[in-house]
Amino acid sequence: MANMVGKIKSISNTNNRNIHSAITSIICMISLTAVSNIMGCSKNVLPNNMDYSSTSPIFTPSHTFTSSSKSKTAAAKLRQLGLRYRQQGRYTDAIISLEEATSVEPENLSGQVLLGWTLHLGGREASAMKVLEQVLEKDANYIPALNALGIVYLVSGDLDKAVITHERAKEIRANNEIAYYNLTLAYQRLKKYDLAIARGKQATILEPTNPHPWVALALVYWGQGMKTQARQTYNQAVQLDSRYGQSKFLINLKQAGFSEEQIDNVREIVKIL
Repeated sequence: MANMVGKIKSISNTNNRNIHSAITSIICMISLTAVSNIMGCSKNVLPNNMDYSSTSPIFTPSHTFTSSSKSKTAAAKLRQLGLRYRQQGRYTDAIISLEEATSVEPENLSGQVLLGWTLHLGGREASAMKVLEQVLEKDANYIPALNALGIVYLVSGDLDKAVITHERAKEIRANNEIAYYNLTLAYQRLKKYDLAIARGKQATILEPTNPHPWVALALVYWGQGMKTQARQTYNQAVQLDSRYGQSKFLINLKQAGFSEEQIDNVREIVKIL
């Protein structure tokens, strides 16, 4: 992973002037067993759909623990406390608890990813990236960290790094719907439409009942001037959730990884439904 992180940092140095921060708050959940509690979102943003996963990482327990049983128990309680604080919007308190949990049980990679994700939700993008990159230095193939870091890059406007990270994630896990969905959004913004369509189609196959992959794929067609395909594809999202046919509702797409420009374009699609 050192090579991948080095490659990402190299891209960051050469493109830093062009990177624009588009910090997006993504509401997620994490299972409370060993970090347990899934931090996911994609159907996401919607108050009634907190289980969506396309724009958030899927968390699984770390592979190896060497801390004592007492330390693990203490760390688990700190993570639960941090999650409660986060659910209350108390990000500073949540981060303090989660940082303490990682110091008590440093081998728990899931706990470190939870900390990185909470830093992101609290608007501390640089710190989130640092924590998540450090996880990948320990385990280059740790999917939860790849998913989380790719999302942080995407919503921060670091598109090249988002692509590298999510492509890596899908290579490791072929059915990683999070990676395909976010790659659709990233490639669309980079105007690499063939790649965006390929990733978008796969995302809809992996999550056919999730409206966001359909919206993302429709957006790609729209960018190519393929209005009929865009309308037909977008209607799939509306059939899943009629609220997507309402222009005012689309502001929620910010929490699903869409940029302001992408949301404006989606509103144009809604006009031709």
